[in-house]
Amino acid sequence: MRSLLLSRRDLDFLLHEWLEVEALTKRERFAEHSRETFDAVLDLCERLATDRFAPHNRTADDDEPRFDGERVHIIPEVGEALKAFGDAGIVGAGMDAEIGGMQLPQTVAQACFMWFQAANISTAAYPFLTVANVNLLVEHADPELVARFVGPMVEGRSYGTMCLSEPQAGSSLADITTRAERRDDGTFRLFGNKMWISGGDHELSENIVHLVLAKIPGGPPGVKGISLFVVPRFLVDADGTIGERNDVVLAGVNHKMGNRGMVNTLLNFGEGRHTPGGAPGAVGYLVGEEHHGLAYMFHMMNEARVGVGAGAAALGYTGYLHALDYARTRTQGRPAGAKDPSAPQIPIIEHADVARMLLAQKAFAEGGVALILYCARLLDEERTAATDGERARAHLLLDVLTPIAKSWPSQWCLHANELAIQVHGGYGYTREYAVEQIYRDNRLNPIHEGTHGIHGLDLLGRKVVMDGGAGLAVLLETVTATVGRARAAGLTEQADAVGAAAERAGAVTKALWAAGDPRVTLANSSIYLEAVGHVVVAWLWLEQLLAAGDREGDFYAGKRAAATFFLRYELPRTGPQFALLESLDRTTLDMNPAWY
Repeated sequence: MRSLLLSRRDLDFLLHEWLEVEALTKRERFAEHSRETFDAVLDLCERLATDRFAPHNRTADDDEPRFDGERVHIIPEVGEALKAFGDAGIVGAGMDAEIGGMQLPQTVAQACFMWFQAANISTAAYPFLTVANVNLLVEHADPELVARFVGPMVEGRSYGTMCLSEPQAGSSLADITTRAERRDDGTFRLFGNKMWISGGDHELSENIVHLVLAKIPGGPPGVKGISLFVVPRFLVDADGTIGERNDVVLAGVNHKMGNRGMVNTLLNFGEGRHTPGGAPGAVGYLVGEEHHGLAYMFHMMNEARVGVGAGAAALGYTGYLHALDYARTRTQGRPAGAKDPSAPQIPIIEHADVARMLLAQKAFAEGGVALILYCARLLDEERTAATDGERARAHLLLDVLTPIAKSWPSQWCLHANELAIQVHGGYGYTREYAVEQIYRDNRLNPIHEGTHGIHGLDLLGRKVVMDGGAGLAVLLETVTATVGRARAAGLTEQADAVGAAAERAGAVTKALWAAGDPRVTLANSSIYLEAVGHVVVAWLWLEQLLAAGDREGDFYAGKRAAATFFLRYELPRTGPQFALLESLDRTTLDMNPAWY
């Protein structure tokens, strides 16, 4: 039976026929692997996602985590699925062997993880936050902290969080007030509140390792005074023994529209309910140097941003497959122009407008997955490419693509979910069909890990102009190289469309930054993010066309149809958007709050 989570055939195409991940096994880091090991892990993840994660997806939505004033109650199926995940060693899929990881290419690990995100985005969030937590600690923490906290997380016995936002600050991290007071023993005591903490409190693991942003009194103002701390739920001795409860207290659980199975919390640090060592405050351990915490946290934030995009793409994909399955079996109406009312009804997939909606979903979902896996491939290049120049180039391109990788799937794969509901008609709006929950679960992602507005500012305000415009230059060079190969392969129409859009993106970027007023330049940065994102995904569809070549069969014909749809129906959206941006329109900038 064909999976309704993801298409294994499509993953094989993206991994092997396009990104050629097997070639990575020639590099020292991945020399112990082969196509066979990659496929075996993918098989395992598909099976675990199907058997352990998908069955309780609806149950966890109906019976969301409850706080009784003392502890959080979560349905037992969540813990059972997570234990199977941990026992299989998947937490460490892309991690170094020396800390217990499988040391797979990140491209393969990302494809593996998406099975779980498609099956049950809420349960999958617990280990995926943990993966990013571990990666930050390995990169930036002292070896003693790594030795104390990382092993149990890699083994799936502990989970990790990221604690950034506060009720009064939101995304404005310069305004956080959580403080960290130094102690003579080298530790700190933390006091403050953190909001929107996914996985912040539960009984699913023996410990929870919080990574907390706080300010040390006397430090610089704003973001330059932020430090990063490990604050465990339970203290851990040097030999790994779990000790007394830390002063981290659950103040409440947020009740969400979707993604309801993942507990989301308000945490109080240093409330005084627990006094480890007889002193007030939550015990914290400094990560790296003082006042460099936000820079360290960006390591986890950027990984989480791509992870949010991956989750959005996975949900867009499973919604598409559900809609496709429904459209193949649901009969209704007759062909346009048919005159005989007694003729049998036809499957709705044969109606042109339903075909349009399915093709749009396919273009968005497969385009989104391609974007995420391409970013993962860049991470592999950054880690293992042969020269410093190649590694630096991959790092720069990944930096530019990160806000797009987070936001484009969050917008357009959510739109795919909306179309999936539309294909189902009235049934799609009911809870008896999966697409209703899939849409609600995906609706978090345009907000999660930064709104479109934040990432538009990041892309236009920082990423495309960093290093004197090197970020934009490397993106346009990469797109132009693909356009050249496509022209040589005879894909003239498609290459011309993508090439013209990329040139337009470059010209508009220069015009925006020639305005001389950053407020005008950035006023419509969300539109810039959307337009450049469409150009990027059009480029990746051109890449897929080249990989498909002139191979025959339904799969390749479907690839060509989806690429054609995106280039003819979607890429032209960018024309009016770029025209608006180039005009330096001030409509939103000049809006008086009294006029609303």
